[in-house]
Amino acid sequence: MRRGPIRPATDAAAATSAPADVAAPAVVSAEAAPVRQRQELRTEFAFELPRGYVDDMGTVHREGVMRLATARDELIPLRDMRVQENPAYLSVVLLGRVITQLGTVAHMHDGVVENMFASDLAFLQDFYRQVNAEGHTRAGVSCPHCEQPFEVELGGSRLGES
Repeated sequence: MRRGPIRPATDAAAATSAPADVAAPAVVSAEAAPVRQRQELRTEFAFELPRGYVDDMGTVHREGVMRLATARDELIPLRDMRVQENPAYLSVVLLGRVITQLGTVAHMHDGVVENMFASDLAFLQDFYRQVNAEGHTRAGVSCPHCEQPFEVELGGSRLGES
């Protein structure tokens, strides 16, 4: 199979193969024209808390979903009096807005985040940064032996992973 750029036909070959006023159709090999796959924007990301949120009934909730933050999500908490009095409270209010599901908790809000263990809060803050500021931590690569494409995870979400 021929590799490299497709070269135009010489003038002599072109004169015999097509009339001067009609453009010859372009022939493009599959290698020369890569098929572009439509990538969908992923807006929700599942997570599992290291310890878990314990509700008033004693139920532990560990699995949840976080959505991408909008500009509004980051601006509205700045008007909150709790955040104005204590800027460290910003992450609690922000996480309460972007976490859409946590176990069987009926209504997710900043009060739920406020009552999480510190290790879970730190995990969620890191997860928020990965999802929103840095994007996903996967990269497309090809096997050096068979050239088969696949994805690898570059950043770990648990201790000991990288």
